[in-house]
Amino acid sequence: MSNNKTKKKYIIGIAVAFLLPLSFYWIAASLVTKAVKEKKIHLPFYYIADRVDSTTKEGKTLYDTVFHQVKDVRLTNQLGQLVSLNNDLKDKILVVDFFFTNCGTICPRLTRNMALLQRAFRKTERRSNDTIMQLISVTVNPERDSFPAMRAYANRYNANHDHWWFLTGSKKDIYDYARNELHVSVQPGDGGADDFIHTEKIVLLDKERYIRGYYNGLDSIDMKRCADDIVLLSMQKNKKNK
Repeated sequence: MSNNKTKKKYIIGIAVAFLLPLSFYWIAASLVTKAVKEKKIHLPFYYIADRVDSTTKEGKTLYDTVFHQVKDVRLTNQLGQLVSLNNDLKDKILVVDFFFTNCGTICPRLTRNMALLQRAFRKTERRSNDTIMQLISVTVNPERDSFPAMRAYANRYNANHDHWWFLTGSKKDIYDYARNELHVSVQPGDGGADDFIHTEKIVLLDKERYIRGYYNGLDSIDMKRCADDIVLLSMQKNKKNK
């Protein structure tokens, strides 16, 4: 009897693991559709204000927040291609995390959750939403993580090489991007030999490269929120600073 119960729990667990990522997109899409009809869409916030401009009109001072627009970075993906995140992925939403291939702590779980996002937005017979966004995993140990090592790591997680890039390159460029563009670390550093960033944060960038979300990549609820926000951003028209 106990063996039957154990088998039942195992089967249920497998079913949940399989269906959960598939439900991400459809639940989010249905919520968005309902919100559109009721005119109650709440788009993801803009993060990281660079400055606040002020103007005077009719004797009143008006303030306008100028949000941080993430600069481009050129790195090498797991196929050995030098790529530009802003130029080669123009008009795509980006989901960015940081890892290293020999990490034995948070990185495997973080990458598995990124793989769930890949499954949630993959192309099927009923929909073609795999082009909405691009997954980006950037190594924080580029001296060790060559592009062949990145490709082997990507294959372990069944990454679609077209829609999920694992990137390596100059440590100074990577750390500048992580620290000064995406703001995933508050610790000072110069990208030198003793500098090290290790974070569970996932960053969501819209098509215009504004930061629209930070998520705990180890938390399933936060990953669901990320999936929802991707759907919302896919419906937003390009516009200038909010």
